[in-house]
Amino acid sequence: MAELSDRQRALLKAIIEEYIEFAEPVGSEIIERKYNLGVSPATIRIEMGRLTDSGYLRQPHTSAGRAPTSAGMRFYIAELMNEKQLPIAAEVSIKEKLMSQRYKQERLLKEAVLSLAQRLDMLGLVIDDEGQIFYAGAANILDWPEFYDIDVTRFVLSLFDENPRLQEIIGRAVGSDPVHILFGEDMEFEYLRPTSFVFTKYDANEGKTGVVGVIGPARMNFPLVLPYVKYVRNMLTEAMRI
Repeated sequence: MAELSDRQRALLKAIIEEYIEFAEPVGSEIIERKYNLGVSPATIRIEMGRLTDSGYLRQPHTSAGRAPTSAGMRFYIAELMNEKQLPIAAEVSIKEKLMSQRYKQERLLKEAVLSLAQRLDMLGLVIDDEGQIFYAGAANILDWPEFYDIDVTRFVLSLFDENPRLQEIIGRAVGSDPVHILFGEDMEFEYLRPTSFVFTKYDANEGKTGVVGVIGPARMNFPLVLPYVKYVRNMLTEAMRI
Protein backbone atom coordinates (compact mmCIF):
# COMPACT_ATOMS: atom_id res chain seq x y z
CA MET A 1 0.00 0.00 0.00
CA ALA A 2 1.12 3.54 -0.71
CA GLU A 3 2.72 5.63 2.03
CA LEU A 4 0.23 8.24 3.25
CA SER A 5 0.99 11.90 3.77
CA ASP A 6 -0.05 13.60 7.02
CA ARG A 7 -2.93 15.22 5.15
CA GLN A 8 -4.12 11.89 3.78
CA ARG A 9 -3.87 10.31 7.24
CA ALA A 10 -5.98 13.11 8.75
CA LEU A 11 -8.51 12.80 5.93
CA LEU A 12 -8.76 9.03 6.20
CA LYS A 13 -9.24 9.27 9.98
CA ALA A 14 -12.00 11.85 9.54
CA ILE A 15 -13.82 9.80 6.89
CA ILE A 16 -13.66 6.59 8.92
CA GLU A 17 -14.84 8.21 12.15
CA GLU A 18 -17.71 9.87 10.29
CA TYR A 19 -18.61 6.53 8.69
CA ILE A 20 -18.43 4.67 12.02
CA GLU A 21 -20.93 7.10 13.50
CA PHE A 22 -23.42 7.47 10.66
CA ALA A 23 -23.04 4.37 8.42
CA GLU A 24 -23.33 6.54 5.30
CA PRO A 25 -20.71 7.12 2.58
CA VAL A 26 -18.89 10.35 3.38
CA GLY A 27 -18.73 13.24 0.90
CA SER A 28 -16.09 15.96 0.67
CA GLU A 29 -18.56 18.66 1.73
CA ILE A 30 -19.15 16.95 5.09
CA ILE A 31 -15.41 16.74 5.72
CA GLU A 32 -14.92 20.39 4.80
CA ARG A 33 -17.79 21.49 7.05
CA LYS A 34 -17.01 19.40 10.12
CA TYR A 35 -13.25 18.86 10.11
CA ASN A 36 -10.72 21.66 10.01
CA LEU A 37 -8.18 20.13 7.61
CA GLY A 38 -7.15 23.52 6.26
CA VAL A 39 -7.58 22.61 2.58
CA SER A 40 -10.10 23.41 -0.14
CA PRO A 41 -13.00 21.11 -1.08
CA ALA A 42 -11.28 20.49 -4.42
CA THR A 43 -8.14 19.28 -2.64
CA ILE A 44 -10.22 17.06 -0.36
CA ARG A 45 -11.86 15.49 -3.43
CA ILE A 46 -8.48 14.89 -5.08
CA GLU A 47 -7.08 13.27 -1.94
CA MET A 48 -10.20 11.13 -1.54
CA GLY A 49 -9.62 9.92 -5.08
CA ARG A 50 -6.03 9.03 -4.24
CA LEU A 51 -7.09 7.15 -1.11
CA THR A 52 -9.61 5.27 -3.25
CA ASP A 53 -6.97 4.41 -5.86
CA SER A 54 -4.69 3.21 -3.04
CA GLY A 55 -7.36 0.81 -1.76
CA TYR A 56 -8.19 2.54 1.54
CA LEU A 57 -11.59 3.84 0.42
CA ARG A 58 -14.29 2.64 -1.92
CA GLN A 59 -17.08 4.46 -3.71
CA PRO A 60 -20.43 2.67 -3.39
CA HIS A 61 -22.30 2.61 -6.69
CA THR A 62 -25.20 4.81 -5.65
CA SER A 63 -23.20 7.51 -3.88
CA ALA A 64 -20.69 10.24 -4.55
CA GLY A 65 -19.30 9.69 -1.05
CA ARG A 66 -16.66 7.24 0.09
CA ALA A 67 -16.64 4.42 2.65
CA PRO A 68 -13.58 2.68 4.13
CA THR A 69 -12.42 -0.69 2.82
CA SER A 70 -11.14 -3.38 5.18
CA ALA A 71 -7.62 -2.16 4.32
CA GLY A 72 -8.63 1.36 5.33
CA MET A 73 -10.10 0.11 8.60
CA ARG A 74 -6.97 -1.91 9.35
CA PHE A 75 -4.78 1.13 8.73
CA TYR A 76 -7.02 3.19 11.00
CA ILE A 77 -6.83 0.57 13.78
CA ALA A 78 -3.06 0.17 13.50
CA GLU A 79 -2.01 3.77 12.89
CA LEU A 80 -4.68 6.39 13.47
CA MET A 81 -7.08 5.55 16.29
CA ASN A 82 -6.64 6.07 20.01
CA GLU A 83 -8.13 3.38 22.23
CA LYS A 84 -10.52 4.82 24.77
CA GLN A 85 -10.01 4.42 28.50
CA LEU A 86 -12.85 2.37 29.94
CA PRO A 87 -14.89 4.11 32.62
CA ILE A 88 -13.84 2.94 36.08
CA ALA A 89 -17.48 2.19 36.92
CA ALA A 90 -17.70 -0.16 33.92
CA GLU A 91 -14.49 -1.95 34.88
CA VAL A 92 -15.65 -2.41 38.48
CA SER A 93 -19.10 -3.63 37.42
CA ILE A 94 -17.72 -6.18 34.93
CA LYS A 95 -15.12 -7.42 37.41
CA GLU A 96 -17.69 -7.87 40.17
CA LYS A 97 -20.08 -9.78 37.90
CA LEU A 98 -17.38 -12.10 36.57
CA MET A 99 -15.63 -12.70 39.87
CA SER A 100 -18.93 -13.55 41.56
CA GLN A 101 -19.20 -16.54 39.17
CA ARG A 102 -15.55 -17.60 39.24
CA TYR A 103 -16.26 -21.03 40.70
CA LYS A 104 -19.01 -21.83 38.18
CA GLN A 105 -17.39 -21.87 34.74
CA GLU A 106 -20.56 -21.98 32.66
CA ARG A 107 -22.11 -19.04 34.49
CA LEU A 108 -18.80 -17.16 34.33
CA LEU A 109 -18.70 -17.49 30.53
CA LYS A 110 -22.36 -16.48 30.22
CA GLU A 111 -21.64 -13.40 32.33
CA ALA A 112 -18.68 -12.54 30.09
CA VAL A 113 -20.70 -12.63 26.85
CA LEU A 114 -23.53 -10.73 28.50
CA SER A 115 -21.14 -7.99 29.63
CA LEU A 116 -19.79 -7.53 26.08
CA ALA A 117 -23.25 -7.66 24.51
CA GLN A 118 -24.69 -5.05 26.87
CA ARG A 119 -21.74 -2.66 26.85
CA LEU A 120 -21.17 -2.72 23.09
CA ASP A 121 -24.70 -3.38 21.78
CA MET A 122 -23.34 -6.29 19.75
CA LEU A 123 -23.37 -10.05 19.76
CA GLY A 124 -20.92 -11.33 22.38
CA LEU A 125 -19.53 -14.84 22.13
CA VAL A 126 -17.25 -17.29 23.88
CA ILE A 127 -15.97 -20.61 22.63
CA ASP A 128 -14.63 -22.47 25.65
CA ASP A 129 -11.70 -24.87 25.80
CA GLU A 130 -14.05 -27.74 24.87
CA GLY A 131 -15.55 -26.01 21.85
CA GLN A 132 -18.86 -25.12 23.47
CA ILE A 133 -20.35 -21.81 22.32
CA PHE A 134 -21.94 -19.25 24.61
CA TYR A 135 -23.43 -16.10 23.17
CA ALA A 136 -25.65 -13.18 24.11
CA GLY A 137 -27.07 -10.13 22.38
CA ALA A 138 -28.40 -11.74 19.21
CA ALA A 139 -31.16 -9.11 19.14
CA ASN A 140 -28.59 -6.31 19.47
CA ILE A 141 -27.31 -6.69 15.95
CA LEU A 142 -30.76 -5.76 14.65
CA ASP A 143 -30.06 -2.21 15.88
CA TRP A 144 -27.37 -1.79 13.19
CA PRO A 145 -28.36 -0.88 9.61
CA GLU A 146 -25.94 -3.51 8.27
CA PHE A 147 -28.23 -6.19 9.71
CA TYR A 148 -31.50 -4.82 8.32
CA ASP A 149 -30.76 -7.23 5.46
CA ILE A 150 -32.40 -10.41 6.71
CA ASP A 151 -29.95 -12.60 4.76
CA VAL A 152 -27.00 -11.05 6.60
CA THR A 153 -28.64 -11.56 9.99
CA ARG A 154 -29.73 -15.09 9.14
CA PHE A 155 -26.22 -16.03 8.02
CA VAL A 156 -24.60 -14.66 11.19
CA LEU A 157 -27.08 -16.39 13.48
CA SER A 158 -26.73 -19.65 11.53
CA LEU A 159 -23.05 -19.71 12.52
CA PHE A 160 -24.16 -20.80 15.98
CA ASP A 161 -26.00 -23.78 14.53
CA GLU A 162 -23.13 -24.68 12.21
CA ASN A 163 -20.31 -24.71 14.71
CA PRO A 164 -17.68 -25.94 12.20
CA ARG A 165 -18.20 -22.83 10.04
CA LEU A 166 -17.73 -20.53 13.03
CA GLN A 167 -14.62 -22.48 14.07
CA GLU A 168 -13.32 -22.19 10.52
CA ILE A 169 -13.79 -18.41 10.49
CA ILE A 170 -12.06 -17.98 13.83
CA GLY A 171 -9.33 -20.36 12.70
CA ARG A 172 -8.36 -17.84 10.01
CA ALA A 173 -6.90 -15.53 12.60
CA VAL A 174 -3.38 -16.84 12.80
CA GLY A 175 -0.35 -15.05 14.13
CA SER A 176 0.69 -13.51 17.39
CA ASP A 177 -1.68 -10.54 17.50
CA PRO A 178 -3.22 -10.28 20.97
CA VAL A 179 -6.58 -9.34 19.43
CA HIS A 180 -7.75 -10.61 16.04
CA ILE A 181 -10.00 -8.58 13.78
CA LEU A 182 -11.65 -10.27 10.80
CA PHE A 183 -13.56 -8.30 8.19
CA GLY A 184 -16.31 -10.03 6.25
CA GLU A 185 -15.10 -8.19 3.15
CA ASP A 186 -11.98 -10.39 3.26
CA MET A 187 -13.95 -13.66 3.40
CA GLU A 188 -15.72 -15.56 0.67
CA PHE A 189 -19.12 -15.52 2.40
CA GLU A 190 -21.20 -12.93 0.56
CA TYR A 191 -23.53 -12.25 3.50
CA LEU A 192 -20.68 -11.51 5.89
CA ARG A 193 -19.38 -8.57 3.81
CA PRO A 194 -20.88 -5.85 6.03
CA THR A 195 -19.73 -7.52 9.27
CA SER A 196 -16.61 -7.87 11.37
CA PHE A 197 -15.44 -10.18 14.15
CA VAL A 198 -13.19 -9.16 17.03
CA PHE A 199 -11.89 -11.85 19.35
CA THR A 200 -9.01 -12.82 21.55
CA LYS A 201 -7.84 -15.89 23.41
CA TYR A 202 -8.18 -16.20 27.17
CA ASP A 203 -6.31 -18.67 29.35
CA ALA A 204 -8.47 -21.44 30.74
CA ASN A 205 -7.49 -24.19 33.15
CA GLU A 206 -4.53 -26.55 32.69
CA GLY A 207 -2.88 -24.64 29.87
CA LYS A 208 -5.99 -24.66 27.67
CA THR A 209 -7.39 -21.60 25.94
CA GLY A 210 -10.78 -20.32 24.88
CA VAL A 211 -11.93 -17.49 22.62
CA VAL A 212 -13.95 -14.43 23.61
CA GLY A 213 -15.15 -11.58 21.41
CA VAL A 214 -17.94 -9.84 19.55
CA ILE A 215 -19.63 -9.88 16.15
CA GLY A 216 -20.99 -6.64 14.74
CA PRO A 217 -20.85 -4.29 11.77
CA ALA A 218 -17.58 -3.78 9.88
CA ARG A 219 -17.64 -0.15 11.05
CA MET A 220 -17.76 -1.00 14.75
CA ASN A 221 -16.33 1.59 17.11
CA PHE A 222 -12.93 -0.08 17.48
CA PRO A 223 -11.48 2.51 19.91
CA LEU A 224 -14.12 1.33 22.40
CA VAL A 225 -14.62 -2.30 21.29
CA LEU A 226 -10.97 -3.31 21.62
CA PRO A 227 -10.48 -2.17 25.23
CA TYR A 228 -13.73 -3.84 26.30
CA VAL A 229 -12.81 -7.15 24.65
CA LYS A 230 -9.32 -7.02 26.19
CA TYR A 231 -10.68 -6.20 29.63
CA VAL A 232 -13.21 -9.05 29.60
CA ARG A 233 -10.43 -11.39 28.40
CA ASN A 234 -8.21 -10.30 31.29
CA MET A 235 -11.01 -10.79 33.81
CA LEU A 236 -11.83 -14.23 32.41
CA THR A 237 -8.20 -15.28 32.63
CA GLU A 238 -7.98 -13.94 36.19
CA ALA A 239 -11.18 -15.72 37.25
CA MET A 240 -10.03 -19.01 35.70
CA ARG A 241 -6.81 -18.94 37.70
CA ILE A 242 -8.54 -18.80 41.07
